[in-house]
Amino acid sequence: MNDNRIQLNGIKVHPFPSDSSLLEYVEEHKGILVAINAEKILHANEQIQDIVNRNIGYCDGIGAVMAVRQHGAVNAVKIAGCELWLKIITALYQKEKTFYLVGSKQPVIEKTISRLKEDFPGIQIAGYRDGYIQTETEQEELIEDIKTKQPDVIFVAMGSPKQELLMEKMYQAHPAIYQGLGGSFDVYTGNVKRAPKWWIKHNLEFAYRLLKQPSRIKRQIHLIKFLILVKTGKI
Repeated sequence: MNDNRIQLNGIKVHPFPSDSSLLEYVEEHKGILVAINAEKILHANEQIQDIVNRNIGYCDGIGAVMAVRQHGAVNAVKIAGCELWLKIITALYQKEKTFYLVGSKQPVIEKTISRLKEDFPGIQIAGYRDGYIQTETEQEELIEDIKTKQPDVIFVAMGSPKQELLMEKMYQAHPAIYQGLGGSFDVYTGNVKRAPKWWIKHNLEFAYRLLKQPSRIKRQIHLIKFLILVKTGKI
């Protein structure tokens, strides 16, 4: 693990200057890709901090970008996780790498697999299942399947911190490239709409989400608190 990472409230973040620099790093280093935003920096417990710090935390939020830039990484950029996983597939699927997907409801994961096969002809899907893992036995069966099939890349879309905790167990059984995706399968299949490009380009995706879902206001208050802490040098 290289040491240009920046520590923010106990979490070490890679200040990648571009998507391509992250992709190059991932091709050389197995590990768990963890999306870092203001909320995670503020509220991650010690267990999640340890998982991030042993792996690959990257800026997936304008708050995280502003924080690492404040610490001198002026070229750091936001890398959207819901776009990154598709860029990883684009970079690796023609190199005969295999993929395994976990997450969402059964109809969504099936639609995701179907669309991936259309968008990436010849993609090798080693396995998949929904994200509703109810028992210890189901989790053990999933991990055993991962060990047996040994995919090169595993995507887990279950929300944080559940996906990070599961990926940690998977990684201990089978080292590979892992990425937590939250609700990205829903976005990919059209069940959930992302902000229009203008909002994304101007780093206002959080504001668009708030307009569409006012119940997120408590989360945005945390963002304001975070930005104040960044500007006053407390993070």
